[in-house]
Formats: sequence, structure tokens, C-alpha cells
Amino acid sequence: MAEIPVKNLAGEPVESITVSDDVFGAQVNGPLMHQAVQRILADQRLGTHKAKTRSEVHGSGEKPWRQKGTGRARQGMRTSPLFKGGGVVFPPTPRSYSVRMPKKMRRAATRSALSSRLADGGIQVVTSLQPAEPKTRVMAQALHTLNAAGKVLLVDLPVTDETRRASRNIPGVNFKPASTVNIVDVLDNDVLIFSVDGIRELERLLTDANV
Repeated sequence: MAEIPVKNLAGEPVESITVSDDVFGAQVNGPLMHQAVQRILADQRLGTHKAKTRSEVHGSGEKPWRQKGTGRARQGMRTSPLFKGGGVVFPPTPRSYSVRMPKKMRRAATRSALSSRLADGGIQVVTSLQPAEPKTRVMAQALHTLNAAGKVLLVDLPVTDETRRASRNIPGVNFKPASTVNIVDVLDNDVLIFSVDGIRELERLLTDANV
């Protein structure tokens, strides 16, 4: 069982909590994490691309010139892909890029990513993410005290209005409830700051008993 020190927003150590090795001490599986990330990125693609075929392009169906005797190649209509403004051969059409992946594999990939970030020192835990005042200055000072630089993700259960108001104007800082955190959030941010309630909720959601 791994132990994570718990601090307050002033950077002072308060206590330590023990977290499950099944979630934060799992073996890092690179190919599985790659598959899970690719699934999420593919699901974010709109798939609304569209081009017209020769049957959909607006234009006359009249034959541009007679079949024989002109010395030119035979043509049937101006909407042919051979003409400017004609249709497209094998055009892109609307489609879904979603990829199926079993829930057990998705959660195993997230556990692997969390274990990797904890080993790299990219996870911090605080008693509460709610600042004394809902002001950007107060939250920015707290993040500076915690040495949280770069892209920072605040994870709570739930994210309070005070935390939202204090952090929403800080560049590179985002916030999410623990129930919506996925592997892209874990890998895309430099530092993940959990409240005690937030990390406990994520730990509960990723245990094998809940798969």
C-alpha cells in the first residue's frame, strides 16, 4: 500500500493517506494506455466531412460534345470528376470514428497511467481544494506554494463554486470532478492535485469490484 502525503493549500504537511496498490501501484502497460488514449481521441472526432460525388454536383446532364469526330476524349457530362467543378471520386462521407474498448481494459489503462504519474511525482493530495477566498490571486498563490507549474488539473468531489471561481482564470489550470477523470486527463496534465475526497472517489471507481 502506497502512502501519499497530504498538505493544505498553504503547502504545510497535515497527514498522509494510504492508497490501494491496485490503483496507484499497478504495473505500467504502455500499449494498453496507448489504445485507451487513441479511443478517446477518436471519439472526439466529429466525422462530419463531406464532398459531393458526380451525381450530387449541381450541373447539366447534357453531353458536352458529340461522341466521335472531335479528336477529344469521350465525355458524358460536365459533372464528371475530370472537369473543374465536377464531383469527387471516392469522396469523404460522414462517419463515426468511435472505437469500442471493454470497460475493464479502459479502467486498467487509467490505473496504469495513475501509477506512472504517482511514480513520477505528478500527483499531489490536499485536504481541500476550496480556497479561503474565491479569488484568482489566492488560488494562484496556493499553486505556487505547492510547486504546481505547467498544466494543472484540480480533482474534487464535487468541484465547488469557490474552486471554480478561483481557478478558472489561471492559464493552464483546469478542474474536473473525480467521476469524469479519464486517462487523457491523467497523461495530458503536468500535475494532478486531488482533494482527499476526490482521490478516494477515483480509487473507488477504479477498483476491480466496480468493473
